[in-house]
Amino acid sequence: MAVKAKDQDFLENLVKALVLHPEDVKVTRTVDEMGVLLSLKINPEDMGQVIGRQGETARSIRGLLRIVGLRNNARVNLKIEEPEGGRSRSRTSVAEDLKL
Repeated sequence: MAVKAKDQDFLENLVKALVLHPEDVKVTRTVDEMGVLLSLKINPEDMGQVIGRQGETARSIRGLLRIVGLRNNARVNLKIEEPEGGRSRSRTSVAEDLKL
């Protein structure tokens, strides 16, 4: 079994502390010439907790990951993967429902 990188470990622990379904948190790490990409998969019910109001929580997590990356001389980026069935309704259909 491969040893987890510090950035991957940090993200996994941070997100597990935020969500209602920590057992569903999965972080995959890929490295290329652009740096490190951490892909985050979570339970669809937890998307709001991780994204936050107007994306503030996600922005803060990305900022913390940049600091972890700087300490390890790496550029770290975060991709929050859209869960299956996510965004099934468009904004216009929601707006139309509210007019009723």
